[in-house]
Amino acid sequence: MKTALVTGAGSGIGKGCATALLKDGWQVVFVGRRAQALQAAIAEAGDDGSRGIAMPCDVGDPDAVTALFDAVQARCGRLDLLFNNAGVSLPSTLPDEMTAAQWKQMVDINLNGSFYCLSNAFRLMRAQQPQGGRIINNGSISAHAPRPGSIAYTSTKHAISGLTRAAALDGRPFDIAVGQIDIGNVASDMTARMAVGVPQADGSIKPEARMDLSAVVDTFMAMARLPLSANVLFMTVMATKMPFVGRG
Repeated sequence: MKTALVTGAGSGIGKGCATALLKDGWQVVFVGRRAQALQAAIAEAGDDGSRGIAMPCDVGDPDAVTALFDAVQARCGRLDLLFNNAGVSLPSTLPDEMTAAQWKQMVDINLNGSFYCLSNAFRLMRAQQPQGGRIINNGSISAHAPRPGSIAYTSTKHAISGLTRAAALDGRPFDIAVGQIDIGNVASDMTARMAVGVPQADGSIKPEARMDLSAVVDTFMAMARLPLSANVLFMTVMATKMPFVGRG
C-alpha cells in the first residue's frame, strides 16, 4: 500500500485531495495545524478513513517538520507522495501597508514550510527501497501573474515555481518526480467574494468565474497516479472563464 502525506489537509483543496487518495487505496497522512479538523476530515471519509492518519504540525517550524517526517517513516515505513499544499493569504494590501510580521508569516508558511516538507520528503525518498517518490507543490495562478495588492502571496508563489524546477532537477538521479499544480478560482467559502466582484488590474471591480473542487481533485489525481518514469512539471487547472489569459 502506498503512503501519501498531504499538508493543509483539514479543509479545502488539501482535504479534497487527501480524501480522493484514501478512496484510491492509499494510506494518507493528514497534516495541518488543527488536530480536530484533521480527525473530522478523516471521519468524513467513512470506511476509507481507516487508512487515514492525523498528524498535527506547523509546517513553518523546521524542527516540527523533521519530527513529522520521522514519525511517518517510523509508522508507515516509506513515503510515496507528498502534496505540499499548506498556505495562507492576506487581504489586498499595498506594499507600503504590509507589516514585516505579515511578510514573514507569508514566507514562513508558503515558502519555508514548503521547502521544509520537500527537503524531508527527499530525505525519506532517497533512503527508502525501492528508492524514489513523487512531490506535488501547490503553486497558484499567482505563480504566473499577480492580483492587485498581493505582493507577499505572489512572491512566495513565484518562489514555489523555482522550488519545483530545482527539486525536479535534483530528484532525477533518485527517481523523485517533482511537479506543480497551479489552481485558479475554486468555488469555496473563501472565494465567495469572487462571485460578487474582486479588484482587477485595470482598477475595476468585476465578478470572476469559479470551478468546482472536483476539477482540481481530478487533475491532482491524474498527476498522483503517474508512474515515476513520467512527470507533469507544471499543470494549470482553472475556471474556464476566469480572467487570466489575455489583457486585464
